[in-house]
Amino acid sequence: MHQPHAMTTTTRRSPIRVRRPGRASLALLAAASLFGAARAAPAAAWAPTRPVTLVVPYNPGGGTDATARAVASRLAVLWKQPVLVENLGGADGLIGTRRVIEAAPDGYTLLFQVPSILLMKYQRSLKGIDPVARLTPVTAVATSPTAIVVTATLPFKTLPDLVAYCRSKPCNAGSGENSSKVRAQKFAADYQLPNLAVVNYRGTAPIVGDLVSGNLTMAFTGITAAIPLHKSGRLRVLVTNGRDRAHALPEVPTSMEAGWADSYSVTWYGMFAPQGTPPAVAQAIADAVREAGKDPHVREALATAGAEPAFTSPAAFTAMVRDDDARLGALVKRFPLED
Repeated sequence: MHQPHAMTTTTRRSPIRVRRPGRASLALLAAASLFGAARAAPAAAWAPTRPVTLVVPYNPGGGTDATARAVASRLAVLWKQPVLVENLGGADGLIGTRRVIEAAPDGYTLLFQVPSILLMKYQRSLKGIDPVARLTPVTAVATSPTAIVVTATLPFKTLPDLVAYCRSKPCNAGSGENSSKVRAQKFAADYQLPNLAVVNYRGTAPIVGDLVSGNLTMAFTGITAAIPLHKSGRLRVLVTNGRDRAHALPEVPTSMEAGWADSYSVTWYGMFAPQGTPPAVAQAIADAVREAGKDPHVREALATAGAEPAFTSPAAFTAMVRDDDARLGALVKRFPLED
């Protein structure tokens, strides 16, 4: 008997077809690949491709001008573009400030200012317009204490001596911008000197000239222009108004040490751009300024001006401006500005 043959079952499989991508699909894949690469690669930081103007809204010769020029010279090297310092003094800094407010928000026109900008909105002629609200804070550059500077021809060497002298004889005080006017008025109120005449000047240089010649008793100002004359004996920095003694004048007491409470007043030098400047541009400028501040010549210039480096981010400078705005606003309520 024959054995039956084993039955075998053959299963036929359908051939697997590999679909090749068409031209449209290849284009999409290429685009996605390029998009991913673009996201992975960091964007290049903004840098100017033509000259930049740095407006200083005060006359040459003061601390604001000296600090601005030191930073501008190094920025020109880093950017490989000229950085032109343009002095536009007048109207307590308003003329130069307005020049930047009205400029294009593209990083090519910048403003170098001090805390007096915060008091402009209290001037009657501005009718409440706030210049800071129309600007973008970019970075602080340096800080420097304000000071009471007196003519060296007068016999006193301490703050109590100055007060006693002005209670017995007519005295006058020079101020070059709004914040110094307010400080002079506060000094007169705190020490009950109702006859102290506050004389307004356009810039620091003429104040120093009248102090040296004896036409002024004292001045409420920054220490930049006074340092060399203090060291030569032609002027005397009586007190500085920081919380600690100024590095440039360690022998000079602070006003709080001398007995004037609530006298803190430190000037910051800061850079602003027109409102609407892209955040990336503002950050790139702040980064460049910080890099410029590493240069020994910039550090030396700041030290000579009696200033200390204080390079910040745009956010940190915005917070600094906001804090000073509250402090100075409270003062100007007590001592209103007059146009």
